[in-house]
Amino acid sequence: MNFRIAFALGALLLGDLAEVRSQPIVLSPAEAAKQGPPLAREILSLAPSANFTNVGVLKVRAARDRISQIPIRFKTVTNAMNWSTLYESTASTNFVSLLITYGSGQTNRYEFLEFNDRLTQQPRILAGNGTMVPFAGSDFWVADLGLEFLHWPTQRLLRKEIRRGQSCAVLESVNPDPAPGAYSRVLSWIDIDTDGIINAEAYDSKSKLLKEFAVTSLKKVRGQMELKGMEISNRQTGSRTTLEFDYGDRD
Repeated sequence: MNFRIAFALGALLLGDLAEVRSQPIVLSPAEAAKQGPPLAREILSLAPSANFTNVGVLKVRAARDRISQIPIRFKTVTNAMNWSTLYESTASTNFVSLLITYGSGQTNRYEFLEFNDRLTQQPRILAGNGTMVPFAGSDFWVADLGLEFLHWPTQRLLRKEIRRGQSCAVLESVNPDPAPGAYSRVLSWIDIDTDGIINAEAYDSKSKLLKEFAVTSLKKVRGQMELKGMEISNRQTGSRTTLEFDYGDRD
């Protein structure tokens, strides 16, 4: 599956991570700073092996409100130089289009087009803290979809510990210039068995917990385990968004 927020991340070169037991292994500040950047670069260097198209639904539940459902379409195109993913909400009253272009060793390019922009068909180019805006009114931000936090200059591998029954590396990504309301840092729990991020926490510019991310379900598709669902919660507003992918009857 090509959806990068799904964190299908490949081999992570974490040395003795498989030896993690119930007690966390805390790295020294020097080792944390040394091991973090290679891990982030390894994640960012990964690319899909083939083009891919899928559909799904965003289920958004605002605090004490009913759930709204937003149909979503995803399309990934890869070539020798780079690859891109197009995310579109297909509801006519909530049209949003986001094209993210990735390249090894390069920053992401974000082209964002909302309902009010359709008359001109001129997408906005987002960068930095400007990527921390909602996608289709959900709790997922543009920055989340592009794993923008892995491009920040400070990356630290803080510790190795058990999370949700899996041996994980805990990577801290620090925003060098957080704007009010934006992420100041992100903690990611990277599972060595699935090579993905099974949990993440994002903190605001005042270092207060803002969002939590978790993988919620998996499905075997053509002999491989693929992401079926994931959830992101805003701990300050009480809202929650679940993204469910539709694989049809493929097994």
